[in-house]
Amino acid sequence: MKFLKYVFCVYIISILSACKNLENKTATLQQGVNVLIIIADDAGWNDVGYNGSEINTPNIDWLANNGVQLNRFYANPTCSPSRVSLLTGMPASRIGIVAPISGKSKKTLPDSITTLPQALKKHNYENALIGKWHLGLDIANGPNAFGFDYSYGFLHGQIDQYTHVYKNGDKSWYRNDAFIEEEGHATDLITNEAINWLTKKRDTTKNFYLQLAYSAPHYPLQEEEKWKAPYLKSIENDSRRDYAAAMSHLDEAIGNVMEALKQSKLDENTLVIFLSDNGAQKEWYPTKEYDLKHGPNPVLGSNKPLRDFKKSNYEGAIRVPAIMYWKNQLTSQINTNYISVTDIMPTILSLAGSEISKDVEGVNIWPSVLDGNVATNHDIYVRGHIQESIIHQPWKLVRQRNNKNQPTIYQLFNIDSDPEEKNNVRDKHPAVLAEMKLLIEAQFAKDDKQVNAGFNQGEY
Repeated sequence: MKFLKYVFCVYIISILSACKNLENKTATLQQGVNVLIIIADDAGWNDVGYNGSEINTPNIDWLANNGVQLNRFYANPTCSPSRVSLLTGMPASRIGIVAPISGKSKKTLPDSITTLPQALKKHNYENALIGKWHLGLDIANGPNAFGFDYSYGFLHGQIDQYTHVYKNGDKSWYRNDAFIEEEGHATDLITNEAINWLTKKRDTTKNFYLQLAYSAPHYPLQEEEKWKAPYLKSIENDSRRDYAAAMSHLDEAIGNVMEALKQSKLDENTLVIFLSDNGAQKEWYPTKEYDLKHGPNPVLGSNKPLRDFKKSNYEGAIRVPAIMYWKNQLTSQINTNYISVTDIMPTILSLAGSEISKDVEGVNIWPSVLDGNVATNHDIYVRGHIQESIIHQPWKLVRQRNNKNQPTIYQLFNIDSDPEEKNNVRDKHPAVLAEMKLLIEAQFAKDDKQVNAGFNQGEY
């Protein structure tokens, strides 16, 4: 009898324990989730270890192996448009941004649009952007004008990693509403500021949204020998070796931020999203940038086995490494659902219990992240300044509009069976081609009629 009582007690305790775990998990969702988005600048498909790269990225790989690898995640061909889509939940072409904002352009987000951080502020969030902004070079219209409570980093699309000036010498390094001067490598400064904000500066009575946008591995590549040393034998090309060094430096920085989350006991209630803003750039040959102190780089990133590089609308330019990690909430998996950067905003807002504006075109993909068998089925439209594309599973249409003397070029791919886009099957599937043309034209018609106003097409 005593034994039966013992068994019964153990059974009751196990049931209560399971209920308690469920309560804790539900409470975590109800109290709001913290969000940390880590953005690499120009990291290609084959520049992370978990995709088979020769570059060592153990911390990024840890996120991938313990989280959800978003295996078909789509960004834009270049950086500014991807950041627009992240913050607005819509194709950047809707507001006329299809190329990097450059030079002294003051082009920025319109006041009529509610950004992700602005929406989160209504739900007890404190928001910070640390690192790269690249959505307007007027400091008065920087991140703090669009819902961020704190901002630090650089306004432009690229900087000298140590002097922190833009390629033409303009100031770029700032904190909130003032330019500042600091010593140190950009990767280290950005990391230290992020850790300091997470652990000391922020209001701990609120949830947080931190957009941590690194300059690495974008050129100019200025890494210490300690970052290059591991690749002296494994990577023969010194330009590629410099790039690998920048990725390794970035990877350690990410590891330090994750450790700070853990030590501060924030990791159990923080959704971490890692992504690259676009595919890797092939090469860089400066003409006068940075007074020719840096470069050239005949080899930069790698998008293998995907086709092409940054700027185009082929897979190598817009299909990028991306991961979601949330301790005890997400199960490790390789998720092959088609997901867009425009889907990030509505997904986060749904988790935060926020209404989603009618302007948002992305969808809440959280059910598909939790269970990869829950398929996504929305079209993904991406407009660059060279091409535009639309994915209507399993088909992808790439369109290149030319001048009046040259015809528009259409390429049709089945990217389920041909992810490397080796076979243009437009002639084999005329009905599909006709349907895809209608779909892309319908999306194109929704875009702002004036794009790239005042932009310099050579700025990347």
